[in-house]
Amino acid sequence: MMCDTIVVLGNSSEDGSVLFGKNSDRDPNEAHMICYVPRTVYKEGEMLQCQYISIPQAKETYAVILSKPAWLKIGCEMGANEYGVVMGNEAVFTKEKYDRQALLGMDLMRIALERGKTARQALNNITELIIKFGQGGVASRNDPNYIYHNSFIIADMKEAWVLETADRFWVAKKVEDVATISNGLTIQDKWDLASPGLVEHAVEMGWCESKADFNFTNCYSDPAIRTVLGCVERQSRTIDWLLNNKGRLSVSLLMDILRDHGAQFEQEAFNPAKSTMSSVCMHANSKTFSQTTGSYISSLAKDFQVHWLTGTSAPCLSIFKPFFFENPTALKEFKMPLLTSDDSLWWRHEKLHRLALSDYIIRASIIITENTKLEQQLLKKVNDIKKQSKPIDKKVKEEFNKISSGSLTENFKLIDQLIEKISTMEIEKSPPKGYLKFWTSLSQKDNLNLG
Repeated sequence: MMCDTIVVLGNSSEDGSVLFGKNSDRDPNEAHMICYVPRTVYKEGEMLQCQYISIPQAKETYAVILSKPAWLKIGCEMGANEYGVVMGNEAVFTKEKYDRQALLGMDLMRIALERGKTARQALNNITELIIKFGQGGVASRNDPNYIYHNSFIIADMKEAWVLETADRFWVAKKVEDVATISNGLTIQDKWDLASPGLVEHAVEMGWCESKADFNFTNCYSDPAIRTVLGCVERQSRTIDWLLNNKGRLSVSLLMDILRDHGAQFEQEAFNPAKSTMSSVCMHANSKTFSQTTGSYISSLAKDFQVHWLTGTSAPCLSIFKPFFFENPTALKEFKMPLLTSDDSLWWRHEKLHRLALSDYIIRASIIITENTKLEQQLLKKVNDIKKQSKPIDKKVKEEFNKISSGSLTENFKLIDQLIEKISTMEIEKSPPKGYLKFWTSLSQKDNLNLG
């Protein structure tokens, strides 16, 4: 599906931290989950069962925090490991073949995070895996023909890379200050690393005449799909946000970027029924086929990393909650959502989200006002700990857990309060019948009772 990924190096952030963010845009009824997987040691010769194929398991894997579609066996859309490596992927569509029995881009993400102590190691893991095993595989629970290649942003506390692939070919470019990617290739004729035979293959296929006129984006992209996806508009939007705010970029500002609905709504109130593929915070309707189902932000400093996850769809109506590797108790106890409605965070919030769609402008303003209060409290609590700069001892770890666990408790409580409040409100402006029918059908399919 459609996504947007962002990275900010310390030379461009407000406090010198490396910042990373991503929206995962997927099927609108695809439950998204957040989870913690501890460091694990494996026996010699063990195999790792990925979505479609098995590969040799590593002797040891690192602890990871993941944000992922609930139906996946191991893969993720974005995540981090205990060493401060963070990563997000994008679906890209190229002229190369698509292999149905291969590693998903989401498999590659999980594997690279579990095996890479640095961004460069994670990058090397991915490139070695795609050359050896290929990439592809059906990446949707609902569409058996949805197969794509991948681009990635990979970062740690010292550096970041943009890695773009087309089947077993790839190029990588080191980030100098800020970078964003969407659902299209962006690296053209300048890169820092590349797969063997990259240019020669393009010449052989007739995509260019020689190295002199080789351009990775032009040679390897599928231009027809690229236009439909609105990826150029979204990538332009996110990079403009970053370039216009260099030196002032913060976790709070990345939250604003991931909630951006596009230039078309700068002069009027946002209406999800009119949303298009150029919206970073994507809303499904008859013009789009994706919904932002989960959002993720990381802040990385030498002695302090914090990972902000919504664990819910529609970041404009969600709260980013902080989690820490130093005490992941809250994530260990986090209830994973089922594929259809249950009492998990994702589905509970989904009821609120879908109730809001019945009269978005009025109901969203109420939700956003209350969400902002809680989110600002969480940002202050985390920043207060960060400013103290004290060693991360047992007491600090306990503070971390209180903040994480408390954020989940307060989020559940607020969701229930808001559901009760807006479900009794009279609808002032009903959305178009076709739009309402679209979401009503999904809710019925998901066994989600909006009554």
